[in-house]
Amino acid sequence: MATDRKRGTARSNRSSSVAAETARRVLLPLALMALVTLGLGLLLTKVLEHSTLVAQDEAVSREIAQERTPFWNEVTHYASMLSDTPVIIVVTTIMAVLFRVVYRRWRESVFLVAVVCAQSAIFLLATVFAQRPRPHVPHLDPAPPTSSYPSGHTSAAVAFYCGTALVLTLHTHRHTILNALWWLLGAGAALAVGLARLYRGMHHLTDVSWGYVLGIFCVVVLAQALLLRPIAASRRAESRRAVRGAALT
Repeated sequence: MATDRKRGTARSNRSSSVAAETARRVLLPLALMALVTLGLGLLLTKVLEHSTLVAQDEAVSREIAQERTPFWNEVTHYASMLSDTPVIIVVTTIMAVLFRVVYRRWRESVFLVAVVCAQSAIFLLATVFAQRPRPHVPHLDPAPPTSSYPSGHTSAAVAFYCGTALVLTLHTHRHTILNALWWLLGAGAALAVGLARLYRGMHHLTDVSWGYVLGIFCVVVLAQALLLRPIAASRRAESRRAVRGAALT
């Protein structure tokens, strides 16, 4: 009985420790990012709405709209679709299932789903409380109900495509060509989405820029907590077992 109680206490302590570590490494940084994102949005919409920065934002959008061509209208249409909400939901689900089947564990799948959900939650919070109008140019896409700031298409593209590239890189880290290919595709898709949203008049330059910042931040924070630290700990444990095995022989 005493042994069972000790084991139960040990498990409880470990669970509390894991929860505290998760809060410190994941929830706190994401909460701070949400506050910064919201604060910047309120600054743009309430304080700087008549400033030079906002005027330049509009000027960039007008200049791009004046240079549109049928060819680039078509190209950016498909580039923007790479990060449409239904597309992101479907491809995230597919990759999460594939990661679970191929790697035979949940770590990579949980990371990818978590990073996509994290950026989406922060994006939605900002669009509710910092409702920035879209650029005053012809829009090439139907305007969704969310506001212009930040670019959710951009942050979602970074979260999914760069998050996927990171997972693949961690498993092919000895193959330079494959690593370069993953990041060429991942970063290229995210860059294409952001530029397409700007070109199509759906977001200001600052909206797209902060979309990149938000997506990258979520990838880094969740990768550190869910991928890099567990992998490093696993490798250290394997090294210790190898040392002990060598000592016994």
